Amino acid sequence: MQQRCATSAKNLCRKILQPQGAIRASTLPLCDIFINHRGTDTKRTIAGLLHDHLLRLGLRPFLDSMNMKPGDKLIGKIDPAIRSCKLGVAIFSPNYCDSYFCLHELALLMESKKRVIPVFCDVKPSQLQVVDYGTHSTEQLRRFGWALQEAKYTVGLAFDALQGDWSGFLNTATDAVNKNLVELEAENSSKKATYIVEGRQQK
Repeated sequence: MQQRCATSAKNLCRKILQPQGAIRASTLPLCDIFINHRGTDTKRTIAGLLHDHLLRLGLRPFLDSMNMKPGDKLIGKIDPAIRSCKLGVAIFSPNYCDSYFCLHELALLMESKKRVIPVFCDVKPSQLQVVDYGTHSTEQLRRFGWALQEAKYTVGLAFDALQGDWSGFLNTATDAVNKNLVELEAENSSKKATYIVEGRQQK
């Protein structure tokens, strides 16, 4: 199973990074997968492991602690990565909704119309709520609440960090990432083909 996932991911990576015709590195997106997570809950566990697992398979995941260096501006690095990524993975955890940055990243993923795979780690979708501590504006509360609802009503993965099978989960999550990337690649190819045909008809 793991070998099959690895082969599939590497083949997909070659297709993404080396499309037909020459392409300059500057035109490539900053990352393939943006991992949205609460660092205090999951950086050393599920988020970090998933990042390393995807990286070993030849994909380009973005995790702030791995892709940023001291001195980098959070918004200056994270927002462009979100806008250029192909896919988002939102890892929801018990303290996720307490973080402005988690909610901002999720909202930006949704506003950018990115496909997002929710991962509910030690928390149920019904437990996720945006709480007003008086630090968010009305517009921010509306924006965060909308993004959270969009994610909660998207089919995702659930994981119990204490009793779950870590190896099995990583393979399942990687398989979900691969399938979504393949679907997105197929959709983009279809749109390009349609655009070319329509362009020829208008000439």
